[in-house]
Amino acid sequence: MDNPVVNIGRKVYGLFISAGDILQHFLLLIFRLHWGLQFMHTGWGKLANHEKTVKFFSGLGIPFPELNAWIAGSTECFGGVLLALGFVSRPVATLLTFTMCVAYLTVEKHLEAVKNIFKDADPFTEATPFLFMVTALLVFSFGPGKISVDYLLGKYVFNKES
Repeated sequence: MDNPVVNIGRKVYGLFISAGDILQHFLLLIFRLHWGLQFMHTGWGKLANHEKTVKFFSGLGIPFPELNAWIAGSTECFGGVLLALGFVSRPVATLLTFTMCVAYLTVEKHLEAVKNIFKDADPFTEATPFLFMVTALLVFSFGPGKISVDYLLGKYVFNKES
């Protein structure tokens, strides 16, 4: 015999799951749009001010600063656009995550935050690359959501349900 309290509990829990599943796609869209456009903006800044970026990279001791300034700026700018659109999301998120890891490891104050993350996590989570990296990792892990070019291509071009 079914317990009516348990049945009500299952239905309420099911509603929470359904609401969370629906919210997931909008939340991923909001993260992708906001941080994708932020990536685009910072990348465009690196590209538009290339000489300044090269000088900054040189000061950090980054090898081949001219080339790496183009690579970082292009990855952030065009990767940000693709992230916002939700197009080739997981490969782009991988490149953006790598770029943010490099940012953490090359800027001295960010590197100190990484070294001391288990003593005091605040400097790590308050560093500029943190939310950029979290967004890239979210999209890599969960995909871009149903409100994305990737989803539409998968569903209507490649006939793949996800």
